Amino acid sequence: MSADRARRLPGDPPSPYELSYGFSRVVTAGGLVLVGGTTSITGDGFVIGETPYDQTVEILGRLLHELSRAGVVAEDVLQTRVYVTDISRADEVGRAHGEVFGSIRPLMTMVEVSGLIDPRMLVEIEAVALAPPPR
Repeated sequence: MSADRARRLPGDPPSPYELSYGFSRVVTAGGLVLVGGTTSITGDGFVIGETPYDQTVEILGRLLHELSRAGVVAEDVLQTRVYVTDISRADEVGRAHGEVFGSIRPLMTMVEVSGLIDPRMLVEIEAVALAPPPR
């Protein structure tokens, strides 16, 4: 897809990895808004939340903020992909996800991974949402 058909936004605030790894946090294209893997890390490298639940609450708040920058609300979310480092704690992550999306019920995939880029990170989430109609 050519750059003129896609709108790319850095994170607000940007991840400490965005520039050096060459990625955008949000891409709007083809009627969709996609938010890349989001964790609870701050721009200066601090990871917010010590439990999977706490990290998920922080991450979902960030995802909703990023989506709002593209004119999207929670009800527009079609799918989330959740990566966890310990699937035995899936209920904590699922509870936080349900607090945000319980009545919306987007598609959700949760998988265990061997690790994330920083060992303090326990959860990473991606989202796909329906873009607002053009004005």
